[in-house]
Amino acid sequence: MDAIDAARAVVEEHHPDARAAFLGGSVVTSRRTAMSDLDIVVLLHGAPAPYRASLRTDDWPVELFVHTEATWHSYVERELRKRRSPLLWMCADGLLLFDTDGVGAHLAAEARKLTAAGPPMASAEEIDDCRYAITDLLDDLAGSTDQNERLFIATELVRRTGELALTIGGSWGGGGKWLARRLETTAPGLSMRLHHGLREVLEGRTEPLVAVVDEVLAQVGGRFWASYKRGGTP
Repeated sequence: MDAIDAARAVVEEHHPDARAAFLGGSVVTSRRTAMSDLDIVVLLHGAPAPYRASLRTDDWPVELFVHTEATWHSYVERELRKRRSPLLWMCADGLLLFDTDGVGAHLAAEARKLTAAGPPMASAEEIDDCRYAITDLLDDLAGSTDQNERLFIATELVRRTGELALTIGGSWGGGGKWLARRLETTAPGLSMRLHHGLREVLEGRTEPLVAVVDEVLAQVGGRFWASYKRGGTP
């Protein structure tokens, strides 16, 4: 079954009284793969929203993100503070499957406006938290002689450095494949250099990866460990 028809059938089966629904994710783009699932945002009048569920139908893996208009706003607001909002992007870039009362068009327009405006700026404290975490990992990498340890230290360094580069560039964040995709436009070439650095670590050479990480850190003041302090919650 076609992805759009399959998505409409899923909504009709599980929420025939839905106000609107979107089909988002890679399946509606040129990046679609054989493993792409149906990411469906459903807008209801009330209960049982909000909830998220994974299911399979007609050989399609499906992720349902079910909301009311109010919970959609509250979830987006929460995700905005993290500068990473999958829900927002599914509605901004996704296909509006149907819209019974205009709420879908309204939220799509709002989502496009918010994504175009970009995420909120990271605070100085957040930047310092990133610098501290990455510096600590660099120290761990320098001190480790165990290749198994180095694999996981280096992998975490690659992820955190990529996330910091997105923050520095004012870009929306992302995880997994979306981290790589956002880096393509925000910091061209960085993904390949991190990839090369990680491969070198696996061969026993840490210098190339450390050099790339230090270049990114230098954009926000370099390594930071001594004098770092954060208060806790009583």
